[in-house]
Amino acid sequence: MHPAALLDLTTQLVREVLRLEAPADGVVSAFFRQHRLLGARERHTLAETAYAVLRQRPLWQHLAQGGSGPLERRLALLAWRGSPEFLRGALSDGERAWLEHAAAIDRSALPEKLRHALPDWLATPLKERLGNADFWALVGALEQPGPLDLRVNVLKARREDVQAELKQAGIDAEPTPYSPWGLRVQGKPALNRLDVFTRGDVEVQDEGSQLLALLTDPHRGEMVVDFCAGAGGKTLALGAAMRSTGRLYAFDVSGHRLAALKPRMARSGLSNVHPAQIAHERDDRVKRLAGKIDRVLVDAPCSGLGTLRRNPDLKWRQSPQSVAEMQIKQRAILASAARLVRPGGRLVYATCSLLADENETVADAFTAEGARDWAVLPAAEALQAARVPQPETLVDGPFMRLWPHRHGTDGFFAAAWVRR
Repeated sequence: MHPAALLDLTTQLVREVLRLEAPADGVVSAFFRQHRLLGARERHTLAETAYAVLRQRPLWQHLAQGGSGPLERRLALLAWRGSPEFLRGALSDGERAWLEHAAAIDRSALPEKLRHALPDWLATPLKERLGNADFWALVGALEQPGPLDLRVNVLKARREDVQAELKQAGIDAEPTPYSPWGLRVQGKPALNRLDVFTRGDVEVQDEGSQLLALLTDPHRGEMVVDFCAGAGGKTLALGAAMRSTGRLYAFDVSGHRLAALKPRMARSGLSNVHPAQIAHERDDRVKRLAGKIDRVLVDAPCSGLGTLRRNPDLKWRQSPQSVAEMQIKQRAILASAARLVRPGGRLVYATCSLLADENETVADAFTAEGARDWAVLPAAEALQAARVPQPETLVDGPFMRLWPHRHGTDGFFAAAWVRR
């Protein structure tokens, strides 16, 4: 494709994602369906440039003031993630000179809000919690795309065998540092075309998400509930850990998300998973299981701000109001899910958020309200029992706290309790 044509398409995609009317990944996918003749390298340039614009939107908008032409074109030029030599073929002399000037600006001298590229309502609590040095380390991590982590299906395969098979296919994969099920792959290979994927030996899953299943620690023959199952990534991890025994319920209010679990479940070889769409957290299907379940995982709906490396649009689409509304929903879901747990059973509450309002605040309120019925299970103790290495590095007090800049995972929080 001619450089000018590719730049025009990139400008169009940037314009669409900046409307912030829908999740960016969905917008990008829909755009590619409309332009099916694009090659893999062209799609990569388009997507990575659009995501780069979203990651550092305030900086690019500031630098774009010195240019001319449509704003979205200037943003695409500043954030370009394709070949610089290829791009030059689409530029006017004035654009070349402007880009050289922008590249020479000392960004360390710019105001903080341009350098961290976070809305004030998010930057302020993170900086207060982490301190200055750790905050800027987090900012640096969030500017990078997230890694590609795989979870080996322990029902079917061993990690070292999968690693060797990937190597034969020309894909370098290293064991994840914490999850005993994980492999981290460099780049974005077409895994869905490999036998190791199609036969169900691996699933794409962030290491942090794998650790939630390990913290839940289901055993053979137990009754387990994944209360907010979504597309079932953690459901499949739980089922494999149970060796496809017992009974594993996958509850979600979205039939569409649960439908995405079916082909994954078929690949996995699991026979103990029972997907069920519920109307709400007080659904009769939930009530019938009250006091009968050994392990309940509540990966609650949240702001998703721990996934900013993959979904940078969330920092512009979320707000303090949406987080406050989410907290109300989280507390209601946790309270309903807790009713399922039998005496001696385990309850795990988790989010992929960085904010204490969705994490410690919700967990501490549940502990205070249920002090007679629930005992906090220290996360380090639970992770150690699940044979997770270095569990003390994954916790903050009694809770599991994962950070992109410290652990290389998405941002996750988890709290665990045992019913008295």
